[in-house]
Amino acid sequence: MQSIKPLLRLIRPHFLIGAMLLYALGVGVARFLGASINWEIYLLGQGWVTLVQLSTHLLNEYFDAPADAQNPNRTPFSGGSGALGPGKLRREVALWAAVTCLTVAASLTVLLLRLTRPEGGVLLVMGLIFAGAFFYSIPPVRLVSSGYGELTTSIIVANLVPALAFLLQYSELHRLLAMATFPLTALHLAMMLVFELPDYAVDIKYEKQTLLVRMGWERGMLMHNLLILMAYLILGLAAFLGLPLAIALPAFLSLPLGLFQIWMMNRIADGAKPNWQALTFTAAALLGVTTYLLLFTFWTR
Repeated sequence: MQSIKPLLRLIRPHFLIGAMLLYALGVGVARFLGASINWEIYLLGQGWVTLVQLSTHLLNEYFDAPADAQNPNRTPFSGGSGALGPGKLRREVALWAAVTCLTVAASLTVLLLRLTRPEGGVLLVMGLIFAGAFFYSIPPVRLVSSGYGELTTSIIVANLVPALAFLLQYSELHRLLAMATFPLTALHLAMMLVFELPDYAVDIKYEKQTLLVRMGWERGMLMHNLLILMAYLILGLAAFLGLPLAIALPAFLSLPLGLFQIWMMNRIADGAKPNWQALTFTAAALLGVTTYLLLFTFWTR
């Protein structure tokens, strides 16, 4: 148990929950449209997504270890795991764990291709997910330090992961999938900005050109607020364009949480002492709750 705890701290399993919910959302939309769920393919696809996501997280831990060690504002969602360094796990553990995840993911890719004999759409989506995830942390691309990594990650997690889950169960893309996932893209990008805020000073020190560093904290906070409001505006527009009200209306139950997050961000902008733990937890909860409300209604209708 003593040897497992550091590994769990390194992996940070709670980071995997969001992609699981979004994968379930994609399958839920397919079920809502009449698809008969193939549970073997469901589990293989989810396993592939989780392994690719985990490899990205581990590679990020490996390459960001020196900067993360200097971060005084670490939270469960930002600043690295804190599991690597002197007296802790060796840095190479994260690298070899990532290689192991990618190796197993390659095996699952072969199994998925044999079981599904997919159309080009599935192969394209899988390729885009892998490329975006792999180059998020790997030099020389390092999307995480380019200012584009946040948008890339949001598109992968909130759009491409549900699209892959949907295509593995349904023959072609459907507009309902876009209507359900585009609001979540805005919430995910807002969450990424929140996660970068506690690391802002360290990122500047180590010249890590995140989106927040490139924008500056003031414009970044404003962008965060606009993204949350935009998410619910897109959701309302989707309902107007054909997303069933029985699907859209329950998702608005998370709006008070979004407004609370905007209030907390505005207080920090006005000079209040930040509670990084509460802010990052609320950002993750907002995305998680909204995703759950959408997938629950798709699965139960």
